[in-house]
Amino acid sequence: MGPNGSVTIGCKNRYKLVDNKYLPEHTISCLTGLCRLWVLWFCLAGTICIAQVDNGAARPSNQKAPGDSVAAVYPTTVIEPKVDSATKVRDSLFYTTLKQKMYRHRLTRELYNAFIHDVYNSSARAEEVNVIEENPFKSYAGKVIGTIHVRRLGVFGQSVYDTLRRPHSWFERFANRVHTNTREGVIRRSYLLFREGDLVEPDLLRDNERILRNLPVFVDARILIVPREGSEEFVDVYVITQDVWSLLADGSVGGLDRFSVGLEQRNVRGLGHTLKTQFFYNKVDPFQKAEYLARYTVPYIGKTFLTAQADLMYLRHWKQFSARVFRPFLTPDTKYAGSLELGHYKIRNRLLRNNQLDTAAFFPISYNYSDVWLGRSFKMFFGNPQEQERARLVIAGRLTRYTYLIRPEVGADTNQLYQNSRTTMFSVGYSQRQYVRDVLIYGFGRTEDVPVGSLISLVGGVDNAELGERLYIGLNLSRGQYIKKIGYLYTLINAGTFYRAKKQEQGLFSFSTNYFSPLVAIPWGHMRHFFNARLTLGMDRFNNEYITLSGREGIGLTNDALIGTKRLLVGYENVLFSRLNLIGFRAAFVTFANVGIISFNDRAFFQSPLYQAYGIGVRLRNENLTFNSFQIRLTWYPNIPNNPYAFRTAFEGIPTLRLRDFDISAPSIVPYR
Repeated sequence: MGPNGSVTIGCKNRYKLVDNKYLPEHTISCLTGLCRLWVLWFCLAGTICIAQVDNGAARPSNQKAPGDSVAAVYPTTVIEPKVDSATKVRDSLFYTTLKQKMYRHRLTRELYNAFIHDVYNSSARAEEVNVIEENPFKSYAGKVIGTIHVRRLGVFGQSVYDTLRRPHSWFERFANRVHTNTREGVIRRSYLLFREGDLVEPDLLRDNERILRNLPVFVDARILIVPREGSEEFVDVYVITQDVWSLLADGSVGGLDRFSVGLEQRNVRGLGHTLKTQFFYNKVDPFQKAEYLARYTVPYIGKTFLTAQADLMYLRHWKQFSARVFRPFLTPDTKYAGSLELGHYKIRNRLLRNNQLDTAAFFPISYNYSDVWLGRSFKMFFGNPQEQERARLVIAGRLTRYTYLIRPEVGADTNQLYQNSRTTMFSVGYSQRQYVRDVLIYGFGRTEDVPVGSLISLVGGVDNAELGERLYIGLNLSRGQYIKKIGYLYTLINAGTFYRAKKQEQGLFSFSTNYFSPLVAIPWGHMRHFFNARLTLGMDRFNNEYITLSGREGIGLTNDALIGTKRLLVGYENVLFSRLNLIGFRAAFVTFANVGIISFNDRAFFQSPLYQAYGIGVRLRNENLTFNSFQIRLTWYPNIPNNPYAFRTAFEGIPTLRLRDFDISAPSIVPYR
């Protein structure tokens, strides 16, 4: 790997990731432009676009895709926006002239580099809308891996699609020098599923690429295979990773007597470890003036792919001391998975009487918790030959224990949730999963691996509880797939219940579905529609067991009145991923609507009020930073009880969401949440 991002084989062949020369595109950088964008966005958000850009046929293997010189290795399809060429030429001349004038002086040159990204002469991540239709490693199956080269890119400037790019401004260059990249030895020892001398397994390499992208230390990753000159048996493998900016500060100040400070380092000394700490102080708090939390995580210890995590929380209503070691089914070829967890918890829980908020009271609870599980996967030897390689039968067992030290009075009809218990569970399941590479779903340009497949799992067990032994049986079904020209649809059905003396306890049925439309290219960027629905029905639940419609995962507003035992929530969202680029922060404009019903079992469900929320917002995110996406939103809540302000604004950080996978984990009781 050459210093300029090129790959050299012998002294003849040279492979480069070449800058994509884009024609100029309109950059909205003034208030007038923003207003026009909002008007267009509102017009488009009300309807689902029928006219879509043709995904196109796969390019010939010898034709390079825009911004990606490795397209000869990766057969891809590319979605390209249509932009008026006259507008391109006009804006290109404008920004070229502006750049020439501002580059005459050092101060104005630095201002130009800091605030304006030269999208006309560099690869814009918004255009890297590629979907791998076929596994690019299949043509090398069975060949011997010769040399493994690891190329670590800086946080800013370069990308796995264009290693020749350079940081635009002095700030980006300074940040790259300050940041410590993930050590090459760590990548080789802990993050790679293959070694030099192994035979090329196409599915294994593709899974490894996905695993690298999902690690919190990387914003993106790519694996390339290059034939070795003069050899038909050996190939060389290039692993290209780009670190994310790993240091994140957090905090707030309400005065000298009320403040919080926090720090998160996602890549301690380049080892890939994560350390998160936060301190809170409130002098007038009657319960606890100082609060503290810390978490340390060590991912993928050597080739064991075990992850270790320790938590310390000393908060107002929650105290936790716990440690956990776990290994998931990272790939279908992973034979064993499991975890061991030990913890001590002290919680101030809110207890309701007769499901009435005005009779709620806080009560201290303290307990010890232990959990261990182990699973084994087996290859399938029947079914569809194309899916057989990615399908597995998984058998697992689990033992969980709760031992309460402090609790309210427990009886046959009082506070049953806090009884001592030892639960033994077993599961047998079928999992079939593949992944399709896509972008601009929940991320702002990073590569996203969309799970496609299905899962069926049957769970059974015995709960040796304090109030008597009881049996548990549960069923989990899920399916996710791309539907041609329609979009991606995911569906999940969960059902489970306990039985004690032939009577049902803590029964639950839940149904959820998520959908997003194909990506539509428009002159102002790319747009998707999102739809989700969740139905949760609790049956014969214990007292003080309830779910809520409030919060970020509900209707969006925290309200203690929105509680019950059964819930229906439906949400719609239109997202326009714009071309705006403010100092590396991409902007997305959002229109959303959420409606929901929540009720207790002793009340008619569909006669309950239909709670509503409608709003608009803008999200900002720099994928090279560990910061959450910043969101500014305006929401109208027309009928939320005990809400004096129908219109509410919020400035908040929202974590990056991920799509549900189809890997089978520990046998578990269907969560009631």
